Amino acid sequence: MARWLSPQVGFGLVAALYLVSFPYHPALRSPNELCRLWQSRSLVDHGTVVINETLREFGSVGDLSCVARVRVGEVEQLVSCVQPPPAGAQLLEARYYPSKAPMLSFLGAPIYAALKALKAPVSESAQVLFSRLFITVLPTLVMLVFLRRFLSTWLAQPTSDTLTVVYALGTMAFSYSEQFLSHQLTAVLLFGTFYAAWRVQRGDWRERGLLLSGLLAGAVVFTEYTGALGVLGVAAYVVAARWRQWASLGRAVGLVLAGAAPFLIALLAYHQVCFGHPLTSGYKFLNDAAYQGWHLGGFLGIRYPDPRAFVLSAFSPLRGFFTLSPFLVLAFVGLSPLKAAERPQWVMVVALLLGNAYFTSSFTYDSWGWTTGPRHLTPLVPFLILPVGLGLERLLARGGPAFSLAAGLCVSSVLLMSLVTQVNYVPNDLEHVDAQGVFHISTSLFGLAVPLVREGVWPVSWLNAAVPNPGPGVLIIVMVLAATAWVFSRLRDQKAVPALMLFGVVAHLGLLALITDHHSASVSAKNFLKQSWAAPSGQRYDWW
Repeated sequence: MARWLSPQVGFGLVAALYLVSFPYHPALRSPNELCRLWQSRSLVDHGTVVINETLREFGSVGDLSCVARVRVGEVEQLVSCVQPPPAGAQLLEARYYPSKAPMLSFLGAPIYAALKALKAPVSESAQVLFSRLFITVLPTLVMLVFLRRFLSTWLAQPTSDTLTVVYALGTMAFSYSEQFLSHQLTAVLLFGTFYAAWRVQRGDWRERGLLLSGLLAGAVVFTEYTGALGVLGVAAYVVAARWRQWASLGRAVGLVLAGAAPFLIALLAYHQVCFGHPLTSGYKFLNDAAYQGWHLGGFLGIRYPDPRAFVLSAFSPLRGFFTLSPFLVLAFVGLSPLKAAERPQWVMVVALLLGNAYFTSSFTYDSWGWTTGPRHLTPLVPFLILPVGLGLERLLARGGPAFSLAAGLCVSSVLLMSLVTQVNYVPNDLEHVDAQGVFHISTSLFGLAVPLVREGVWPVSWLNAAVPNPGPGVLIIVMVLAATAWVFSRLRDQKAVPALMLFGVVAHLGLLALITDHHSASVSAKNFLKQSWAAPSGQRYDWW
């Protein structure tokens, strides 16, 4: 039993699931991923950030910006391709770019170059597989090492070990490590920004460690524009830690800015070259007029709070932040102990909670489609794990059933998110308003993940190149169940009552099962994913 409960078993299951899972559906041609990968190809094949030639060679993708250069009289202007041109304008050229911040495109270029050197031409699937492995999966696994070290400073070792696994498998960290999107890489970089500043503040590192903190902060914004909100949260930590120590605070600000300068200058230069002004992003030139309105006004489309957007982002049965990972609500129990332990961290967490709550309630909820959870909140999650741990330990010290019920939510989060991540593309239609105006609700677990497995559609793995499903898919399901059982066993070993833990699991998952409406749009979405599956049972999939 001691060997089963060892941290190495839990961490090994995390690594295995991260490295073996490959939830990818080529037929969907995921625009958020491919637009960046097409720019990686263009950088290698054509030496330019413009992706016109790559679009002609490999096909159109979504999530693009289109910049038209026009001449009006003797003056040249840059205008959006999808907006009416100025009167008398003469079109000179139209250039296409991804609409996203450029970090993933640049990071993907050397991986594409290496694949091309090994075997050309490089398939779309191979590029996605290896780009995910080196840019989103492996950085998260490295981050878990530092997250565990950080948690161990404040929590009992069993709690920090268990919560590291719960974070890795029971939150959007897993989902967005397994997609070539910016959200989890932003979380990794943002946590690194804080970790470096924290080590300096503790006296573990010399003050020049703030240069690293600044470098990572600059990389955050170069990776995801909205990551700037997280950087402000970490800045609040530095300011709070050195409040009224003006000389020390001034040095810290100078070092952080110096560290951030390379990435910030590179981003401004990229904007100048592509969009005609250092402070203009690709969202001004979106190639889809229907999406353009979502990003106009305010800061990149962030306007005034909308209660509907806030409630759905937090509690939607389909993709609510606390619905999918209910253990995260324990962070609110741990805020008071965090304030007593280290006030600057409390200031940072409160700032991050308020900033992200404002963002998610002020941006158009309907634009977050095809996602596992409210994806833009992914960088917030690692900063909630310490308050969650402090909340758990507070409940344990108080006695009573609360700790065991909370432990059950940790278990159910791991089971739910690990299974849903194997689908990882959740269509909007599962939340559906019919012709009569009736709102139908389905869930990603019982509306998609479970029915797909029940119908013989097993999780996809790179192992499917050699072994057809159900073998690799069954292996993933077994590892998910083993990881869930490990978390259950660890928490039981920490004095949680098994019956109460099971009650917490059943209450969470049972409620989702009860409210799942297998309405026609939900069934159609499930069948569409079934038809788009990369590795149906009995068939191998050649990534190359």
